Amino acid sequence: MTALEFAQQIKTKFGDLISEPAGFRGEITIKLANAERIAEVCEFARKELGFDYLVDISSLDNYGEDPRWTVAYHLRGLANGCELRVKADVSEEKSELPTVIGVWRTANWHEREIYDMMGIRFRGHPDLRRILMWEGYPYFPLRKDFPLAGKPTQIPEVAFTQAAPLEGGPFVTAPGGKDAIEREPRVRTAEE
Repeated sequence: MTALEFAQQIKTKFGDLISEPAGFRGEITIKLANAERIAEVCEFARKELGFDYLVDISSLDNYGEDPRWTVAYHLRGLANGCELRVKADVSEEKSELPTVIGVWRTANWHEREIYDMMGIRFRGHPDLRRILMWEGYPYFPLRKDFPLAGKPTQIPEVAFTQAAPLEGGPFVTAPGGKDAIEREPRVRTAEE
């Protein structure tokens, strides 16, 4: 079976909850009309269709739009060799989804990272705490409204006490240049 046929089976099982499968560059995506049922859809994909590997969970910030976020679950069936993307929208008002740890235990760290960087909570997660930023950090750095220069912290000896500048820093791609190599951060030095 193909990924499109698997997506059609999910659509048949859940009806109007699932969008028509969309293909782009050979990848198939379905979208849920009700994000609250994400765990149920994922469980069906794993147990009935063989999508036994959760490759990744990623989040998109649609700043200025409603719903604000889209969470994308990238699934793979190791036996069937197919990949499928399942998307669910999350409003800024709610900013919460059910966890899928009961389906794939590896969702633990993916969900923690999304919480840490975007502020989306996963209801039922057994250990939802920050994974990259320190506990007590009041911001979510991957949101589009987070400034590039960072924000100052009031916690001395934990991190910078002033905003950490990124513009022009060694890890920021420089605009312009004759080619991609010249724009790469690894090419520049402190003198530049």
